[in-house]
Amino acid sequence: MSFEGELQRIRDEIISILPDDIIVKKIEFEGPEIAVYSENSDVEGIENSEILKDLARTMRKRVVFRWNVEKRKDPDETEAYIRNLVGEVAEITSVEFDHTRGEVIIEAGKPGIVIGKKGVNLKEIRSNTFWQPKTIRTPPLTSKTIQLIRQMLKKERQNQKEILLEIGKRIHRPPLFKDLSIRMTALGGFREVGRSCILMQTRDSNILLDVGLNVGNKHDRFPGFDVPEFSIRDLDAVVISHSHLDHCGMVPFLFKYGYRGPVYSTLPTRNISTMLQLDFVQIAEKEGNVPPYSKRDVKTTVLHTIPLSWGKVTDIAPDIKLTLHNSGHILGSSMIHLHFGKGGYNFVYTGDFKYQKTRLLEKAAVKFPRVESLLIESTYGGPQDRIPSRQDSERDLKQILTSTIRRGGKILVPVLAVGRAQELIIVLEELISKGIIDRVPVFLDGLISEATAIHTAHPDYLSLDLREKILHQGKNPFLSDFFTTISSPDERKDVIQGGPCIILATSGMLIGGPSVQYLRTLAEDKNNSLIFVSYQVSGTLGNRIIRGFREFQYIDPRGRTQLVKLNLNVFTLEGFSGHSSRSQISQFLRRIAPRPKMIICNHGEESKVISLATMIHRKLRKTTKAPKNLETILLK
Repeated sequence: MSFEGELQRIRDEIISILPDDIIVKKIEFEGPEIAVYSENSDVEGIENSEILKDLARTMRKRVVFRWNVEKRKDPDETEAYIRNLVGEVAEITSVEFDHTRGEVIIEAGKPGIVIGKKGVNLKEIRSNTFWQPKTIRTPPLTSKTIQLIRQMLKKERQNQKEILLEIGKRIHRPPLFKDLSIRMTALGGFREVGRSCILMQTRDSNILLDVGLNVGNKHDRFPGFDVPEFSIRDLDAVVISHSHLDHCGMVPFLFKYGYRGPVYSTLPTRNISTMLQLDFVQIAEKEGNVPPYSKRDVKTTVLHTIPLSWGKVTDIAPDIKLTLHNSGHILGSSMIHLHFGKGGYNFVYTGDFKYQKTRLLEKAAVKFPRVESLLIESTYGGPQDRIPSRQDSERDLKQILTSTIRRGGKILVPVLAVGRAQELIIVLEELISKGIIDRVPVFLDGLISEATAIHTAHPDYLSLDLREKILHQGKNPFLSDFFTTISSPDERKDVIQGGPCIILATSGMLIGGPSVQYLRTLAEDKNNSLIFVSYQVSGTLGNRIIRGFREFQYIDPRGRTQLVKLNLNVFTLEGFSGHSSRSQISQFLRRIAPRPKMIICNHGEESKVISLATMIHRKLRKTTKAPKNLETILLK
């Protein structure tokens, strides 16, 4: 059957299932969703009835109802109506219209007032404007990245609608093969940390899980796109587990070379990925290097990104359904569950995950509908990788800070802008506010403040404890006046010349950015301290320092090289890591339900990947594999 023939068959089936009193104007395939545009006034009643559930059960596809476009009230009139209805007390900061989905997005300081008692205001808005209202809380910190994305999407509404329609045709095309055959090809991140990229193939579909770059290796920086198995023309979808560059940094590269399909991730992952990709391009250009893609390619990526919530089953290809689950690594990070065929096979990719609750996030999920095979990270999978508890690491941090401050020194903490920075902010705020350490200035340099602003825009993805403090107790550690953002070279000089202080600066692996500039000036004073709190990839300056190197070459802005000796105190606090320790990985594997038949190990140094695979096979009696890059495994 042809593409159009299959789409028409789906339309006819939907109409045959719907009651006769539902007037259908048109049915469109908008990405993974099938949108039924109705003339009925009571679309809300249809959505809340058994009709949608019956459609989902029968068709095994996501069907949504929307009012026909002609019924919607003019946007200006709608905004005036909403503001008049809820009043100034709701503190509405913006009203935006998504014409592709028929939604009006109301951002307010007090969204509860916009919603009204038992949702009365939302019902009024729906019945009087025929727009579907969606409320979000105004974040306490403004994110330039989120503003940029919103402006972009507002200008490109029609273009994005056309993109969704093209994606929809490809997703809902008829499968050509009945027999299910699944192959996994390692394009990057196997027996190494960096450039994570996995190609999943069936006879009908091709998708990529993560498309990262290697931040510590100048030679093997990019995934193996040149293998015969990969064709950008045949690529159906890209799924991103989280927003660190070693997992998302090369997605715009695909669009540079012609990919025009969907990218799936959570909303926080989309926002943070965009921030980091734009920064990556800007830094490369500033350093006189040619980046692998442009800011225009990043924009194209945003237009093709379809944000998903955890637990939402979504068709991404004719024979593949996707569900994202919390991985506990950073804001919005996800485990990827793929359902192949009609219940034929299930595959879970953990990405980077943390099976322990932290101050910032809940621990990784362990319950899935079905799991035949599992691809699991091995970053700390070695037999010696015993990560200290958070309590012990916080105690050690307190002691290092106290002793350094009392001898008049400064503390430099290189951090990843996303994850470790926010975890440290929460801990430092508590240490200072409770008087556990002396109050000294805490400076944030690099993308930390922007990344933190994005965190405040997505409180639903934070830990329950932190959410309770922010939303119900009015205690937001991210807004504390203990922290000062550095935004210019002159301010950086003032920090260096000033008294005792704590400096959180990017990059977290000392591969560039303000952290290296601070290290150059602080390195030779034995009163100062350097604290590593995150994984240091092989090939980075951070990795060399933790292996014992006590000098490094610094290239100044004029291109002159100088040798810098490290006399300051160096500490590593692995308990703040966003990865699971070997024991936490073991706990996760014992509690995952259902138990996978095959476990594949990746994302770790070669010895650690092999060691973890061996341990799992010996202790859990599971089939295990530790493939090399460019190796293909037949899963079914």
